[in-house]
Amino acid sequence: MQKDDSLNFSLWMLIYPLFFGLAIWGVYWFELNFGFDFSDYGIYPRSFKGLRGIFFSPFIHGSVSHLYSNTLPLMILSAALFYFYNKISWKVILLGILFSGLLTWLIGRPSHHIGASGLIYVLVSFIFFKGIIAKNKRLIALSLVTVFSYGSMFWFIFPIKEEISWEGHLSGFMVGLALAFIFKDEVLRKETYEWEHEDFDEASDPFLKHFDQDGNFIENTVDEAEALGQDNNSISITYHYIEKGKEKDSNESK
Repeated sequence: MQKDDSLNFSLWMLIYPLFFGLAIWGVYWFELNFGFDFSDYGIYPRSFKGLRGIFFSPFIHGSVSHLYSNTLPLMILSAALFYFYNKISWKVILLGILFSGLLTWLIGRPSHHIGASGLIYVLVSFIFFKGIIAKNKRLIALSLVTVFSYGSMFWFIFPIKEEISWEGHLSGFMVGLALAFIFKDEVLRKETYEWEHEDFDEASDPFLKHFDQDGNFIENTVDEAEALGQDNNSISITYHYIEKGKEKDSNESK
C-alpha cells in the first residue's frame, strides 16, 4: 500500500484550538471584570460601521451559555481541520471568517450578530462536504463522524428561534460548502495498493508466486526452496502433498 505521509502530528494542532477557546473566554472575562460590553462590535448588516464585526464578532459572546455551546465545537472542529487539512487550515479559517461575515452583513436582520457559531458552521460544512468530495477513506470517515456529532446543527440555519442568528449559521454553512469545492484538489492522496500501480509485475510479486496458474497454493516457491537448500523435486512433493490433502478432505466430506 502506498505510504500516506500527509498526516503528520504537530503540537501546534492542539495549541491553536486551545488558543481559540482561551481567546473567546478571555474576551468575555474582560467584559465582566471591567464593565465593558462589546456587543456593538458585532456584525451590523448593511452598515459601514457594522463591517468591523466581521473580524470581531467571532470573539464576542452574549452569555456563559453562549460560550459553552461554542467552545467545544470550535476547539474540536478546528483541531480536526489542523490535523487532516493542515496545509490549507488557516486559509479555510480566515476565508471562512471573512466571507461568512460578509454574507451575514448582506442578508442579516438589523441587529448585532455576535459569536463564533458562524465559523463553527464553516468548519462543519467544510469538513463534511470535503469528505464526500475526497476519495480518501480517512476523510470520508471524518465526514461521517462530523455529521453524526453535529448533524443536528443543520436545523439552526433556518429561523427557528428569534434570538439565534440563523443568518450567521446559514452564511457559515454556505461558505464552508463553497470552500470545500474551491480546495477540492487539496486532499490527502488516495490510498493505493501495489497491484493498482501501472508498473506492477505479477510474476515478481512474492505473494502471487505462491499460486500456480490454476490458483492452487504452493507452500514453497522456487526461490524459497533454493534458499532452504531444496530442489524442484521437493517443491513438487510439497505441492503433491497439498493436493493429496485436498482429495482426502473431499473423500471424508462425502
